[in-house]
Amino acid sequence: MADFLLELRSEEIPARMQQKACADLERLFAAALADAGVEAERLTTHATPRRLALIARGLPAETAAVSEERRGPRTDAPDKALDGFLRSTGLTRDDLEAREEKKGSFWYARIETPGRDMATILAQAVPDIVRNFPWPKSMRWGAASVEAEPVRWVRPLQGIVALLDGEVVPFEIAGIASGRTTRGHRFMSSGDFEIADADDYADRLAAAHVILSADERQDAIFAGATEAADEAGLTLIEDAELLSENAGLTEWPVPLLGRFDEEFLQLPPEVIQLAMKTHQKYFAVADADGTLTNAFVCTANIEAADNGRRIVAGNEKVLAARLSDARFFWDQDRKTRLEQHAERLKDIVFHEKLGTVADKVDRVAKLARWLVEEGIIAPAAGGSEDAVARLADQAERAARLAKADLVAGMVYEFPELQGIMGGYYARAQGEDDAVADAVRDHYKPVGQSDDVPTAPVTVAVSLADKFDTLVSMWSVGEKPTGSKDPFALRRSALAIIRLLVTGPVRLPLMPLLQNLDESAQADRLAYKSQKISGFGSVSGRISTADAFGSYDQKFDHVAFEVLDFFADRLKVQQREAGVRHDLIDAVFALGGEDDIVRLLARVKALQAFMDTPEGPALLAGYKRAANILKKEKWTARERTDIPETGEEDPLVLVDDPAMKDVVAAMVEERAHHHLGYDAEPAEADLIAALDKAEPSARKAVDEERFEDAMAALAALRVPIDAFFEQVTVNDEDAQKRDARLALLARVRDAVHRVADFSQIEG
Repeated sequence: MADFLLELRSEEIPARMQQKACADLERLFAAALADAGVEAERLTTHATPRRLALIARGLPAETAAVSEERRGPRTDAPDKALDGFLRSTGLTRDDLEAREEKKGSFWYARIETPGRDMATILAQAVPDIVRNFPWPKSMRWGAASVEAEPVRWVRPLQGIVALLDGEVVPFEIAGIASGRTTRGHRFMSSGDFEIADADDYADRLAAAHVILSADERQDAIFAGATEAADEAGLTLIEDAELLSENAGLTEWPVPLLGRFDEEFLQLPPEVIQLAMKTHQKYFAVADADGTLTNAFVCTANIEAADNGRRIVAGNEKVLAARLSDARFFWDQDRKTRLEQHAERLKDIVFHEKLGTVADKVDRVAKLARWLVEEGIIAPAAGGSEDAVARLADQAERAARLAKADLVAGMVYEFPELQGIMGGYYARAQGEDDAVADAVRDHYKPVGQSDDVPTAPVTVAVSLADKFDTLVSMWSVGEKPTGSKDPFALRRSALAIIRLLVTGPVRLPLMPLLQNLDESAQADRLAYKSQKISGFGSVSGRISTADAFGSYDQKFDHVAFEVLDFFADRLKVQQREAGVRHDLIDAVFALGGEDDIVRLLARVKALQAFMDTPEGPALLAGYKRAANILKKEKWTARERTDIPETGEEDPLVLVDDPAMKDVVAAMVEERAHHHLGYDAEPAEADLIAALDKAEPSARKAVDEERFEDAMAALAALRVPIDAFFEQVTVNDEDAQKRDARLALLARVRDAVHRVADFSQIEG
């Protein structure tokens, strides 16, 4: 077996592209081998700022010869058909063999493909990989750049190393011939040197001050930065993203500690850290209490003769200029109140069909107030009228100021600080802490790792902002499609779910969705009770509908779609959290639910129940009962005697879901009537168990004690098993048969109060 080394050396590769480039190189190389019928035992890729490398271990010296037999056209087929077959095989007519079969005589060809040596395969594969490499951005260079199809690379290629077991694999790309010569560090190496083989590569680079492994460079940066901070009695503020970027910027990293003027510490710490990270790639440093200090760690790409003093001095000077700019913006922005900044939002278009950002702010402010006034978000200290009124005023105030910092100079310079700077400016102009905190945090949670706000004012503004974005964008047709979601509506939905699940907020979604859009609608109609898909049905209008306007049927349809969208996001979230998909479907299939907190409580209780012995046992009994009812095409009846006159049975299970509870109640009432015959012991035991379990489970469900509801249903396990073992359901006596089918229907309906067990696998 042979080992292959490939190095593609170029000018500096952007750090953000290196990780994906390694993955793409491995993928393309493996595909090229597969096309040749070859597979490597192990592939390893590396990237530094000036090289992309691959090492393939365990390659065969050559491919085996292949013999293939192929059937062609009939021997009496037209000449054109035979000529085409000969062209595809590369043979002549004399090379063919005629064979008699049941369907006639056919030509057969035996194609012998000789083996190829690995060097030949690689010499063809590597240039193809380079020409088709999927860089996000690439360039052409030199005299070859004017050709019809010039070679493109992320930066101009300077050298190629291609060694198979120490021997050069000869090929040429953009006028550069492959060989065994490379270069080390741009400043700290002595020039070109040769690589013996793949085993020699990393050591030879290290001797030339190039650390090949990105992980090793990260370790070196972290260790050096930590040590530099420790020597100054300080603590490095860890940043994995920044650590990776510094590793992509250096081949021989040397962390150095610097200082900036303490006067800049008057700036918000987020401003200082972002200025250092975004523009300069510096690590921030804190004291023992975790407070940001005027120290920083930069990563040089060279071991300087003066131990880096001049490098540090240069970086300190550049950082001082950056922080001076930030201080200018900080001082200028605070000269204008947020209300005045907010006036300029009228000049920024939010969406061409939805108006300006100022229009959005107005919608969000009204919705934030409504969430408080409706009692959906309550004051932390209690629900007195004064407390509610104060909270409503704070929520509206925070919402009207939340977007004002978008036009501030600091946010223009550092867009990542939107919201954060608004919080500082709100506090500086004397706003309540609750208002300032809401302005700062109303974008949260942004991702799965982000903190979820719990303060009432912040939750009100955050929910209002995200609901407005989601529903208003949906109402103008800006829906997510496939992998495309330009307005991050999936992220908004997941953020809303996290806010509802984490905080003490109970929010039935449908009334809110029905009243969210304040844009003009051509024909406004009063909202009527409607059955919705996904979560269930909701009726009535919310009391503050006049604040939002009434909504036409078109928007009602949008609300239904958004509700289904929430259901899909919930399913994805729960699957990612490790919940079985069939258990999720079992709860969602019930319908009649638009409260996310309650719905997830059902899912959690069902998963816990199915992990107990009683869960699968009850499922087996349920499915047996449901299958019998389905096979018998049984419907609930008011009486046991079936009319022979052909008249329609007065109680059948209609398709209208709104009749579901009515029919269930009538079935239950009938089951409690005197059977008209002596029940068998197992039959009587099941009736008694149902008489006890049904009301207990119903009460537990109504009180949202879903674990208790499951426990009540678990008591049916033994009597159900005994019933099927000892009682004949399809008795010859029609009265007994009908009564026992009704009993099985009671079992099915009792279980359905918690989840649709027909969706559960097993």
